Amino acid sequence: MNNIPNNSILVVDDVPLNIKILLEILTQAGYRVSVAKNGKSALEKVEEAIPNLILLDVMMPGIDGFETCRLLKANSKTKDIPIIFMTALSEPINKVKGLQLGAVDYITKPIEHEEVLARINVHLELRRTQLKLAQEEKMSSLGQLVAGIAHEINNPINFISGNLIYAEKYIADLLKLLELYETHTNFTIPEIKTFSQKIEIDFLKQDLPQLLSSMKKGSDRVEQIVRSLRLFSRLDDAEYQLVDLHEGIDSTLVILSSRIKATTTRPAIEIVKEYGELPLVECYVGKINQVLMNLLANAIDAIDEAIEKLESNGADPTPTIWISTTVTSDQKSVLIEIADNGVGMSVDVKQRMFEQFFTTKPLGKGTGLGLAIAREIIVEKHGGSLEVNALPGQGAKFAIAIPIRQGND
Repeated sequence: MNNIPNNSILVVDDVPLNIKILLEILTQAGYRVSVAKNGKSALEKVEEAIPNLILLDVMMPGIDGFETCRLLKANSKTKDIPIIFMTALSEPINKVKGLQLGAVDYITKPIEHEEVLARINVHLELRRTQLKLAQEEKMSSLGQLVAGIAHEINNPINFISGNLIYAEKYIADLLKLLELYETHTNFTIPEIKTFSQKIEIDFLKQDLPQLLSSMKKGSDRVEQIVRSLRLFSRLDDAEYQLVDLHEGIDSTLVILSSRIKATTTRPAIEIVKEYGELPLVECYVGKINQVLMNLLANAIDAIDEAIEKLESNGADPTPTIWISTTVTSDQKSVLIEIADNGVGMSVDVKQRMFEQFFTTKPLGKGTGLGLAIAREIIVEKHGGSLEVNALPGQGAKFAIAIPIRQGND
């Protein structure tokens, strides 16, 4: 199995020689390694930065490996980190104890180069697969939920929308009839006059058409939301379909509309769309919607973070997301660009942003798989490309290229 580079590993051992050996093995294999010389130091380090895996010595002064493992598994922030024990203890009772505490494996000292890498690779791949399956299950469940909601709303809103057309016509006819009565009736009945004044008939005649117009706009808005939900919910499509990518972008924006609106800390985010003439694109529509959702949600997060840090782009203080589409010069792919004037990103973050498990979000708010999965969807499933251009404090621009037809060179 190929190792998964750029993952971070925390080595916890109080023996300098063991640390030196592991540092050489792991850094040569492409892993980022941090070291803790006792259990207390290990617990402090994981609070600062969550590693992808922990190599934990059993016999240490102070808090031993078993107690360190127990404390890590009791913490909601660190309980899912794979822990591999390192020990010279060969008795089955010690191995059973470690596994019962939540460790995933054992490495027996003295340390064997190939064994260490093989066990680490296996458990990192298992963890990656677990998180990926959880993410896909979450998106699948979201798609089913959204489809169910859209279906439930669709029938009543169609009933309302369809009947509003007739209500508009009936009320217009009644108002016309009332006008004719007022024009051709020369006498006034006191009771009618009194009631007309009570209900403010002149105001009613002016406001009723406007009221119906507002109801029609509201109905149209609900229909638009339902349509967007139905488009977005196609997450389980197992075959390529010819789709209008603009519909996917627009439906995603509708779903994110509550996050785009003004908040107590910022004005509404302006959405600038520059759509080109695109052909229908052959793709997994649900997967592409997932990518669009991830990138647009990240753009909103970046804008909010920039405002929190007072790092808004001085050239354009209005929080803005720009979305442009065009066909590439070779006429074989479409290009979608999503840019924001948010917080931007450092060179290190830019280099690592597509790594599995890497995230800049606070603990518990990101799995570090969103962009990794997005790149997998675009590059591996569609043969396209996903690139980013960003600088600190100057926003970011993502460029997605998707072949118009699959299987064509």
